[in-house]
Amino acid sequence: MAETAANSSPAKAENLNLLWEQTKEVWNHGLLGIDIGSIIIAVLIFAGFLLIRGLFSKYVLYKLHQLTKKSETDLDDKIVDALIPPVKFIPIILGIFFASQYLKLDETADIFFSRIMRSLIAFTIFWAIHRAAEPLSTGVKKLERILTPTMVQWLFKFVKVIVIFIGAAVILEIWGIAIGPLLAGLGLFGAAVALGAQDLFKNLIGGLTIIAEKRFHPGEWIKVDGVVEGTVEDIGFRSTKVIRFDKAPVHVPNSNLSDAVITNFSRMTHRRIYWKIGVIYGTNVEQLKTICEGIYDYIIKNEHFAKPPEVSTFVNVDSFNDSSIDIMIYCFTKTTVWGEWLQIKEDFACAIKQIVEGAGSEFAFPSQSLYIEDVSDSAATKVAEAKS
Repeated sequence: MAETAANSSPAKAENLNLLWEQTKEVWNHGLLGIDIGSIIIAVLIFAGFLLIRGLFSKYVLYKLHQLTKKSETDLDDKIVDALIPPVKFIPIILGIFFASQYLKLDETADIFFSRIMRSLIAFTIFWAIHRAAEPLSTGVKKLERILTPTMVQWLFKFVKVIVIFIGAAVILEIWGIAIGPLLAGLGLFGAAVALGAQDLFKNLIGGLTIIAEKRFHPGEWIKVDGVVEGTVEDIGFRSTKVIRFDKAPVHVPNSNLSDAVITNFSRMTHRRIYWKIGVIYGTNVEQLKTICEGIYDYIIKNEHFAKPPEVSTFVNVDSFNDSSIDIMIYCFTKTTVWGEWLQIKEDFACAIKQIVEGAGSEFAFPSQSLYIEDVSDSAATKVAEAKS
């Protein structure tokens, strides 16, 4: 028994040594020939930069916001807000870079991580430019004096597309993909697509026509007979979004709007009131003149109405209708706001009623008169004798 125990002790020690050697081999070999200790330290380095990212976002960006708030314009605030996500991505890039540098990768892995780093850097740069284009489009007021606000928005949308295209081309070049042959292939593909996308280009040209001719802008009230009536919300590349008065959105192809007859109510200088009121036939000439003069004086003296010669204003006896003598009222209000116009019309209608009643007349309504002939007794007797 003693001899057996003595033989087993060296065997156990040999097994333990074997286990230890295997553990060291796994630890040293790790992943892709990198020992596990280095991988853990690299992960800690990356985690440290994530912590720096949180502190940077909390303190540095907060201070930057406080500085921009002191300026007179809010453009810098919008630019800072737009650049925050790309700036917060920089510590992640730094973490990946220093972690990969610590790992001391072999040549193949080093080339791969180098391409990843350059791709991330290019992505961050073009991402920042793309996000900064939006606040810059709202801050370029001098450009809006030359072009319309919608044209400026279209221009910056095009710039954003170009930025995305160039950024993608740069990243492809980093990975060794030649952009020239790819563009040639896309050209052939684009020619094939263009044959089937004629409506798309037609709508795009229609949108450019709308903007160039300044037919309407976002926020204006338009009417296209048989198509839509409402407020323009956005003029897109393919269609224009119009919000109807029941709040339902309607997307109208730009080609339809570029060729259609459009009424732009928002560009009215005044709002018209065109009425015909009927008074009874018992109204004499003097009463008619009193009513017309009273209505005309109300229009001239009321500050809410536009006056001649700026606009045409008429209050005249117009026609003799079946049941009334019609007076035409033709005038314009100064306001074009629908709610204010309705209130002015209501006050005007009440004033007309007072004027008509004050002149001793009444409003007419459709009516018919029935006349019954009275037949005398003698005539009735003659009729009876003739029958007998």
